[in-house]
Amino acid sequence: MKEHLRFSVLGPVRAWRGTAEIELGPPQQRAVLAVLLLAEGSQVLASGLVDAVWGTSAPASALGILRTYVHGLRKALEPAGDTAASVIRSTGDGYQLRLTEGELDLTVFRELLARAERARRAGDGKAVVEHLRDALGLWRGTALAGVRGEYAQTQRQRLGELRLSAEAARVTAELDLGAHTEAAAELTGLIAEHPFDERFRELLMLALYRSGRQAAALATYREAQTLLMGELGVDPGPALQAMYQRVLRADAGLLAQPAPGEPAPVPAQPSAPAPVSVQAPTVPAQLPAGLAVFVGREAELAEVDRLVPGSTVVVSAIAGMAGVGKTTFAVHWARQVADRFPDGQLYLNLRGFDPVGQPCPPDHALRTLLESLGVDVHGLPQDVHALAARYRTLLSGKRVLLLLDNARDSAQVRPLLPGAPGCLVIVTSRDRLAGLVAVDGATPLRLDMLSVPEARALLAQRLGQRRVAAEPDAVEEIIARCARLPLALSVTAARVATQSALSLAAVAEELRDGAAGLDPFHGLDAAADVRAVFFWSYRALTPDAARLFRLLAVHPGPDLTLPAAASLAGLTVPQTRQLVRELLQAHLLDESVPGRYASHDLLRAYATELTESLDPPQQVRAARHRVFDHYLHTAHAALALTSPSQVLISLVPATEGTRAEEFAGDTGKAAAWFAAEQEVLLAAVEQAATHRYDVHTWQLVWAITDHLHWRGLWQEQEALDLIAMDAALRLGDRSAQAHVHRGLVAATTDLGRCEEGRVHAERAIELFTELGDMEACAESYRYLCYVAGRQGDLEGALDATQRSLALHRAVDGHGGDDSRRRTATAAVLNSAGWFHTLLGQHQQALDHCRKALALQQELGDDAGAAATWDSIGLALHHLGRYDEAVTSFRNALAFYRRTDHSPWATADTLGRLGDTHLSAGRPDAARAAWTKALAFWDRLGHDDAEPLRARLRRLDEESDAGAPDTETADS
Repeated sequence: MKEHLRFSVLGPVRAWRGTAEIELGPPQQRAVLAVLLLAEGSQVLASGLVDAVWGTSAPASALGILRTYVHGLRKALEPAGDTAASVIRSTGDGYQLRLTEGELDLTVFRELLARAERARRAGDGKAVVEHLRDALGLWRGTALAGVRGEYAQTQRQRLGELRLSAEAARVTAELDLGAHTEAAAELTGLIAEHPFDERFRELLMLALYRSGRQAAALATYREAQTLLMGELGVDPGPALQAMYQRVLRADAGLLAQPAPGEPAPVPAQPSAPAPVSVQAPTVPAQLPAGLAVFVGREAELAEVDRLVPGSTVVVSAIAGMAGVGKTTFAVHWARQVADRFPDGQLYLNLRGFDPVGQPCPPDHALRTLLESLGVDVHGLPQDVHALAARYRTLLSGKRVLLLLDNARDSAQVRPLLPGAPGCLVIVTSRDRLAGLVAVDGATPLRLDMLSVPEARALLAQRLGQRRVAAEPDAVEEIIARCARLPLALSVTAARVATQSALSLAAVAEELRDGAAGLDPFHGLDAAADVRAVFFWSYRALTPDAARLFRLLAVHPGPDLTLPAAASLAGLTVPQTRQLVRELLQAHLLDESVPGRYASHDLLRAYATELTESLDPPQQVRAARHRVFDHYLHTAHAALALTSPSQVLISLVPATEGTRAEEFAGDTGKAAAWFAAEQEVLLAAVEQAATHRYDVHTWQLVWAITDHLHWRGLWQEQEALDLIAMDAALRLGDRSAQAHVHRGLVAATTDLGRCEEGRVHAERAIELFTELGDMEACAESYRYLCYVAGRQGDLEGALDATQRSLALHRAVDGHGGDDSRRRTATAAVLNSAGWFHTLLGQHQQALDHCRKALALQQELGDDAGAAATWDSIGLALHHLGRYDEAVTSFRNALAFYRRTDHSPWATADTLGRLGDTHLSAGRPDAARAAWTKALAFWDRLGHDDAEPLRARLRRLDEESDAGAPDTETADS
């Protein structure tokens, strides 16, 4: 009888045959086993094993050595076996270690966590504690102990964070059972081991408070506050602050026992480590809402349910077929398995067959996915291969579900595939994606029209079983007229459900009559002609709702809000809300996410036909003008809030009936609007240019350029600027041309073409000077300063800031928006101070920065003040006034916390704070600040992480040797 194998990674990497431990060979051979075990039954490419074991130091003979290690492991694990039957299988260009239930401690650990989570939801607190204790009892020290290398260290951190999360969940469950005193004692030890982990301090405060020790609970908070401020210059996080406030006011809710199912969720899978006192990014949960009624597809669901994580699944219909329910099926399946992917569920519409827009380019899709995963998109590489590498690195070791909807072809999808097992990718497309199946190992699934029983069940779910059973012949005809397509059946059922007196026989007759004389959709088989269904439902709309449905074809897409729909129709928002409800009820419009509405491609194509045949051209032009006005005026208002120092252009008043959105001075709301409307705005620019709305074209581009810049979408920014330049040249508008040149400065410079950026800046300055627009000219000098700084031309950058400052002072008091002008002046003063410091002129830097700070404090410009305090700190550092520099950096951090700042700005300041601590002879404080900065860079996936990690390693080495590296901090 074959002896049972067992493996352990929650401690040293070990293996047993029965009760006898197996000698696994040299360290690198153990590392190969560790990588195969962490794949948990999935294939690992040979190249991936080489990267994991050797990193960037792989020898030329690495693949040969790898084969030797695999051979050694096979002999060790199954000395009497043969290669073909080995537990380690060769699979294509990789290897797979086949595991059965209970063989790997990590898998058992996960299963126990899952049981604890199920018990938590059932309200069984004792079972939660029992399962978590059993899970934590599997650990035998540090995960992967003895395995060297960066890959192993990353996995150690990931698994270690999972262990801490399980500890926190266990203590939480014990507190819920009333074990307050015991928990307090245990938490004290956990805090000593992990002083910067605020979760344990929060739980200790709760335990002490429930034990009647309010003063001790408050003292715990003050200890945390002192530690974090002294070591990192930051305050405790929001959760710990909230607990402090609740304890301080003796919140009775802290004593209440939670209702069943309410204890803190149990971690189900490893996730990215949450750095000390850095709030972990929100786990994305982007799947669209599933249908309340989903019928049929049992065979297909059974087929996909057999697939394991790590697969790539193509959900595809007959070539060219639309409306068959690919997205509905994919969302339904994804929601069924979502809990297996605790690191996130991502959804992205690739718009492969969008009737009005272009397919989403792979680089754009990668940026969107990276941002959803918490990466700061500013500064990401522009090359699609570099983006894909960053994306694959981020997903390595994670369990993420990715739903890619409406793909055009395999080439669009391939860069979006993860590079390591553990993730599930679901792709829907009208194309069969044969290349993805053949080359990338995707598992194809072909969705056909519903069977007749499934179609009948769908109607029964929507209309009621009794009504369907009463008229079987009519039901059969309705199903045939709807071509067994879920979309057509749903549209029909939506209308019938609201008219209980309407017989199904009458419905069938109307569909039969409506089909007469209607040409089938282009590209669809005649048997799948569903236009008669759409016409039948459209005909039942009120005139205003029918008009709005037709005008949806004019909107640039892919979706719209209620105010945008109101602008399109030229009606008030309350009037439009009623019409949208009517379209939703008729299933001619869907609410894709709360407050955003979209229609199926087939419905949009039908609306296009209707508006071309029924609506007078002048009315279509008027609707198009209103919708362009809507986005232009709303974007202008949003820019005024998000870029408080930018010179604003004047707009022609919006046409009557335009309903621009309002932000009530809320900068966060304005930034969120830009993010939500990004795809619509890009499409609006292209449509405005196509229809020769040239003023709207260049002004829309002007309004969204800053948003694109800060999101790192520089290629898109340049493409739009070039469209805007064509429009400005057609108009012969030199002011428009100057503004576009100014926009091209940032795009070309960020793309690495600095000389080109300088030419655009100088041309903008020349044009604005000729036009006498000194304020815009001053702004253009700021852009010239940006280019010079990127080129390393410090004197040129300082000269540009001084020219900008002189122009701002010249126009001061000559009308216009004085607060915006003064905000811009303060920003220029800070820039001048920064470049004075870089040139070694530190006292002049302080003089400029203090003037900037006075203006910013007077204006309440917290974001500007944060940047200026950072500049002051750098100048003081170089003057050797380290304590004052530390205070300045802490002031900068405090102002950053008040604003919706970019986290990379905080990381930059923390890095400089660490430099100053090190120069002042405080290596421990430097290490704390750099560790905090590194947590930010890691969370953002930023290139600055590795250099800082190297500095921390050197600091540790030098501290061990008793010789702190003061030169590093000053370099």
